Amino acid sequence: MAIEIKAPSFPESVADGTVATWHKKPGEAVKRDDLIVDIETDKVVLEVLAEADGVLGAIVAEEGATVLSNQVLGSIEEGGAAAAAPAAAAPAAAPAAAAADAGEDDPVAAPAARKIAEENGINIASVAGTGKGGRVTKEDVVAAVAAKKAAPAAAPAKPAAPAAAAPVFAAGDRVEKRVPMTRVRATVAKRLVEAQSNMAMLTTFNEVDMTEVMALRSKYKDLFEKSHNGVRLGFMSFFVKAATEALKRFPAVNASIDGSDIVYHGYADIGVAVSSDRGLVVPVLRNAELMSLAEIEGGIATFGKKARDGKLSIEEMTGGTFTITNGGTFGSMMSTPIVNPPQAAILGMHNIIQRPMAINGQVVIRPMMYLALSYDHRLIDGKEAVTFLVTIKNLLEDPARLLLDI
Repeated sequence: MAIEIKAPSFPESVADGTVATWHKKPGEAVKRDDLIVDIETDKVVLEVLAEADGVLGAIVAEEGATVLSNQVLGSIEEGGAAAAAPAAAAPAAAPAAAAADAGEDDPVAAPAARKIAEENGINIASVAGTGKGGRVTKEDVVAAVAAKKAAPAAAPAKPAAPAAAAPVFAAGDRVEKRVPMTRVRATVAKRLVEAQSNMAMLTTFNEVDMTEVMALRSKYKDLFEKSHNGVRLGFMSFFVKAATEALKRFPAVNASIDGSDIVYHGYADIGVAVSSDRGLVVPVLRNAELMSLAEIEGGIATFGKKARDGKLSIEEMTGGTFTITNGGTFGSMMSTPIVNPPQAAILGMHNIIQRPMAINGQVVIRPMMYLALSYDHRLIDGKEAVTFLVTIKNLLEDPARLLLDI
């Protein structure tokens, strides 16, 4: 019986997808819930799993093909795996007398061979038998033990290479390699160009003294991690909290334009830009204004792991009323982030650098960070943008303000 393999049901915001990778080949045995094929959309990579045991049949949609929601990609011949199993059996059948000594799935082996295998952590089924009828002898296991000891330690698994990864060329090479742009990369490029073309986008800058936040984090990070089941206290949660407080005071920064209307949001869904092998992704912390520092840090850590594993869902990537991006992670000192439409603003964090500062007539060394706020001038006036950024600066330089709501 053939079972159809179909593309997932795409949400309304996703028109179609691209077949990225087939993980099985036609004729290859599959088990229920095995990963069969990846479908790349404009936002995330969706995994299609096997619905039954069997053998992969014909592939209808090859890699690179554009597919629609619930479109047939191929088929699984149910029960085919069981039929194919005898072909993979040992070429020579064991004699009936020897088979009687072993279970149906248990290889025929001498007792001495089994004992040596158990003592050395060798799976007897993985040892090729050279005895009569394929019987595993003592010498076979001794050879397997010697090979195991001689083999170098297994290297740690490497993450899968990103789609369309940049090639590495040897010095002096005058060759070129053309690879298709991933859908995620193409969508990011398209949206960024649209943002610059359709917005009156400006950027205002300020700097924040991170002394108090760093002191607070240094003092309580161990207790914080212990009290919140391993959740680590980072800097991003302070910025998210400061941003949500500033958004309450300046609702236009949390608004969006819809045609000739301005939509003011009574909640703060904060997008947190995360770098992944497939490009920049922006999962969203829903109702961040109601979240504690621990909840924010836990959410960001979860998003980071999912981004690395390619497990972010479309729902986690959709929406957002304001975005924070941290170029400082990669050493950026200053940049002009691009607004993610239909949002009206984005906050850029940067590297923390020890710099001499004049404070109360004295030159002191302080950990300073440049902040950048890019905003849509059609909706946000310059005064609002500057004051919004100053508010974030004040909240971070005196974190007690976040608790006292002042």
